[in-house]
Amino acid sequence: MNRSDKDPARRPNTEQGDAMTDDIVPSIPEHAEDDTEPASVDSASESDAAEPVSNDVVGAAERALAEQQDKYLRLAAEYDNYRKRAVRERTEASIRGQADLLRGLLDALDDLMRFAHVDPATTDSKTVVEGVAMVERKMLKTLTAIGVEIINPIDQTFDPATMEAVATEPALSPEDDHVVARVYQQGYLFNGQLLRAARVVVKQWNG
Repeated sequence: MNRSDKDPARRPNTEQGDAMTDDIVPSIPEHAEDDTEPASVDSASESDAAEPVSNDVVGAAERALAEQQDKYLRLAAEYDNYRKRAVRERTEASIRGQADLLRGLLDALDDLMRFAHVDPATTDSKTVVEGVAMVERKMLKTLTAIGVEIINPIDQTFDPATMEAVATEPALSPEDDHVVARVYQQGYLFNGQLLRAARVVVKQWNG
């Protein structure tokens, strides 16, 4: 018989060995595997966010931007051409209107020039006066045809919109209060627009 089997001191202590082994090997927490799962999810999200935009998307956006810029430049050029054309047409219309007016005044201007150069020694005053009156009629006919109206408000109620009172004189009755007594200078309207107010003397009742 082996002496080691009979001697308790030499017999190995298996329970003490097992206890030492348990102290050396650390225990693994049960939730260790759960901690790794969120990390894998976060990694997937970061990977999706960092995914680069494809070249097709970038190219489509650049083409759309270029088309909008081209439309804007074309529209700006068309508007500039329209503005220049409108200014040119207004200028041409104004010139045509002035030419029509001058064309109508040419006959009156010819008559005025003839009477302005008559010989006083051989022409009497009556002829000169009749000639000037003829020129006046021709000019008024031309001006009336283009929309000019004369403001000659004698014996009319004073209107501050078309008249300018330069003086007053006593009225003989209350009915004559604010009535035009005399016209110093006639006024003119052109198509309803006041060119010059008539300068008048107004009666005033002081009763």
